[in-house]
Amino acid sequence: MSRLAVVAFGGNALITDAEHDSIPQQYETVTRTAPHLVDLIEQGWQLVVSHGNGPQVGFILRRSELSQDEVDPIPIDYAVADTQGAIGYMFVKALTNELTRRGLTRPVVAIVTQSVVDLNDPAFQHPTKPIGSFLTAARASSMAKSLGWTVKEDAGRGWRRTVASPRPRKIVETQVIRTLLESGVVVVASGGGGIPVAVQPDGTLIGVEAVVDKDLASGLLAHDLGANMLLIPTAVPRVAIRFGKPDQRWLDTVTVDEARAYIQSGEFGAGSMEPKVAAVADFVESTPHSIGIIGAAEEIRAIIEGKSGTRIVPV
Repeated sequence: MSRLAVVAFGGNALITDAEHDSIPQQYETVTRTAPHLVDLIEQGWQLVVSHGNGPQVGFILRRSELSQDEVDPIPIDYAVADTQGAIGYMFVKALTNELTRRGLTRPVVAIVTQSVVDLNDPAFQHPTKPIGSFLTAARASSMAKSLGWTVKEDAGRGWRRTVASPRPRKIVETQVIRTLLESGVVVVASGGGGIPVAVQPDGTLIGVEAVVDKDLASGLLAHDLGANMLLIPTAVPRVAIRFGKPDQRWLDTVTVDEARAYIQSGEFGAGSMEPKVAAVADFVESTPHSIGIIGAAEEIRAIIEGKSGTRIVPV
């Protein structure tokens, strides 16, 4: 197999702002991304594309709340599966169309992907990941009482349900993805961090009411596939320390130890850049002869040429 890149987009990357969050508008965003991904393919890279789904799962759960008097509610694992299908379809269609425009023939497939989590993970004792719509304090208290939800105030904007975000231990479909790649397929996988599942003592799988971090799941998948590169596109061209301050400094190259020291000192937002840096550092440390890069989606060609992005290297 030729060089393999795993490119992990955030769910927010599909929504430019609150005025552009419809499904057709999300697809337009994906179509603007597709040419940069096909640039990688033209340069000889095998490609796995993963994506986040935070806003999209929130939309599904909100629709479920609004219709609860008429239809049964949607469990979180099924909501994640729904987004894998819908967002995967966006990437499959956009990539296929861009390949066709360039006269390239390459099958593109989105695969429903499950991430195994440990039910003894400490995250289940401290659900911290906010999901769904904002609620009043009274409504949140009522939902917590009637449905057993954990709720908390979110940045002064209202109350939201919180769920656990356990660490992914295994991607169930890794071997299937590897087989597809060896057959020349472009694969969209591990959407939303994967559908969270747990393995029962008899080997059967059960869905879990949780969400898995997309960056950690993408890094795990990249490692297990032996990928040469993990690329996490974001809204900025590079990672910065002292972000937004007068002495802000963009980082071109950092070692794994330096990246972790920056995390330890609180340089990155816990819900934004920190998990990206942590996931890339884990991948680079555990995967020989690999590189990890964080940068802007529209600069992928420049990133590959070493002209943009932040590279995390072993030493």
